[in-house]
Amino acid sequence: MNNTLEFEKPIYELELKIADLKSYAEANRVDLNYEIDILSKKLEELRCSVYENLRPGQKVKLARLQERPKTLDYVSKLIDDFIELHGDRLYGEDKSIVAGIGSFQGIPVTVVGHQKGRNLEENLERNFGMPHPEGYRKALRLMQQAEKFNRPIITFIDTPGAYCGLGAEERGQGEAIARNLLVMSRLKTPIIAVIIGEGGSGGALALGVADRVAMLEHSIYSVISPEGLASILWKDSSLTQKAADIMKLTAQDLLELRVIDSMIKEPLGGAHKDLDFTVNNIKQYLLKELQELKGFNSDELLNKRYIKYRNIGVGE
Repeated sequence: MNNTLEFEKPIYELELKIADLKSYAEANRVDLNYEIDILSKKLEELRCSVYENLRPGQKVKLARLQERPKTLDYVSKLIDDFIELHGDRLYGEDKSIVAGIGSFQGIPVTVVGHQKGRNLEENLERNFGMPHPEGYRKALRLMQQAEKFNRPIITFIDTPGAYCGLGAEERGQGEAIARNLLVMSRLKTPIIAVIIGEGGSGGALALGVADRVAMLEHSIYSVISPEGLASILWKDSSLTQKAADIMKLTAQDLLELRVIDSMIKEPLGGAHKDLDFTVNNIKQYLLKELQELKGFNSDELLNKRYIKYRNIGVGE
């Protein structure tokens, strides 16, 4: 119950009732199948009603859920023979970004992604998925290596934003993000970005300049957090629900606005409910897009990437 979101409580309570009925029927050897079937059908209807009509603020909470699969969860299922590489060759290692090489369905690829933790200890180690500049420079080093060896790049985006501490600023946080944007726009190899949780501000954009950008169904992507927007507009960070409602940060909104290219379906209740279902949908998406992108020569690829970003926000 501790990890149950507010809008999920009616579902959780009905699940408890069904579990209690089953236990009572088994303990007292009575037939309650009819009653259990009725409640089970009601539960399925309730789940559909709740998860298919989530408000933006509710999607924010789902995208931030600690149980939600992280980059390494997807890498372990999608990428064969993955070898993680470390360090930016300038300052040090940043564990909030994982990067390495491997094979996706027989295709050599470079993979880069934000990595959050599953508990407090892991989140402290991963800095809650908020990279320092050396994280972005590590990512850039690996992406430039991918271009050299003609490997497609797959990025997984899941960060509240870049870390804004004093040390990060001293070591050039803004410059590191800006350089990633510049270099990624010119890389002569296919790039696919998948937003799997939070896509927060420049911290997300630094891995998001891609030929194809997709979002999982319940992920979010925005220039600022709802809390930040509420603090700026209304001087009240408690108005996050109101802020989220006007920000157009959901996959559905951004697909309609043509900021992203595709929305990848999640299982009912979110990606954490059925990792294999989510992985399979991501795999099918990546296969389809890689097959198309690998058919372009470098000039065509860069030209199409340029046109894609020039056309964001432009009506049909």
